[in-house]
Amino acid sequence: MQIKTSVLNLPMIRPFRITRGVMTDSSTVLVEVESGGITGYGEAAPIARYDSSVEDVIAFFRDYEPASDDPYRIETLLEGVPEAARCGLDIALYDWMGKDLGKPIWQLLGLDPAKAGVTSHTIGIEDSTELLLERVRALAHVPVLKIKLGTGKEIETIEAIRTVYRGAIRLDANEGWTAEQTVQLLRELHRYEIELCEQPIPAGHPEQLRFIRERVKIPIVADEDSVLATDLPALIGCVDGVNLKLAKAGGIRAGLTFIHTARSLGFKVMLGCMLETEVLCSAAAQLAPLVDWPDIDGPLFLASSPFDGVDISTGKIVLTDKPGIGVSARARV
Repeated sequence: MQIKTSVLNLPMIRPFRITRGVMTDSSTVLVEVESGGITGYGEAAPIARYDSSVEDVIAFFRDYEPASDDPYRIETLLEGVPEAARCGLDIALYDWMGKDLGKPIWQLLGLDPAKAGVTSHTIGIEDSTELLLERVRALAHVPVLKIKLGTGKEIETIEAIRTVYRGAIRLDANEGWTAEQTVQLLRELHRYEIELCEQPIPAGHPEQLRFIRERVKIPIVADEDSVLATDLPALIGCVDGVNLKLAKAGGIRAGLTFIHTARSLGFKVMLGCMLETEVLCSAAAQLAPLVDWPDIDGPLFLASSPFDGVDISTGKIVLTDKPGIGVSARARV
């Protein structure tokens, strides 16, 4: 078994702004597992917010010595691998196994592709209402939008969107508000039929999330507060749902643990993403039948991608019978 890594430099169609800054491109790590003439693709999307980087992942695999030469020994191969690197290796191993068996991962997990649901499409913070509405009109065909907020024009933003869009709206403040602000804003925004609000305040303050949840009707979903399954017990009674991202949890195997832990604790589950290619997005899509709120639109922000994968263009997540995670390379990376 051979493991190869390479950096994917991914320019974006346009700048994407959230409360923490503006992004014009993204870098991820492609992980390839080769054995028996089969190549499995995985992707790591290290997150600076969690103190991980592309350089860290590349350095880890430079020194990584697999404890087994058998790709099916996934527990052994993932032992001790940090989350960012584990995500890439985990997905590559699952993709390899699916290709070896000739089955898609959703089928190997016993899931129903008809239950994959629809993904939200995200709109970042824009410089003007006119530009915002231009983005909204371009996505008028999709059933769910996620709106990034946090600049002080929250009410005006959602009011303007509701003049041209009648689908479901989710909010994401990316830790940009205080607890008191959140309560005030969500009480005012409730009339616009908001489906949920994601991580309104800085992570690390579950008691403040509880304060919010007890005072508003819009469901609250933790993101930066819900990295791993082990984070979830501290959120009991504080939020309505938790956001799983394979990039932060460590791949498909960790994602399954996260989902089942969340269910056992009474949480709904969001399935999120980073700025990533169809490799990570398609891997996450395999778990979509298990969640309540898919949010895996990362590839739609990229100017180009070296892969084809899950179709999310209409919002509907279309899982195919292609083996593994269902991706194919457009060109050699």
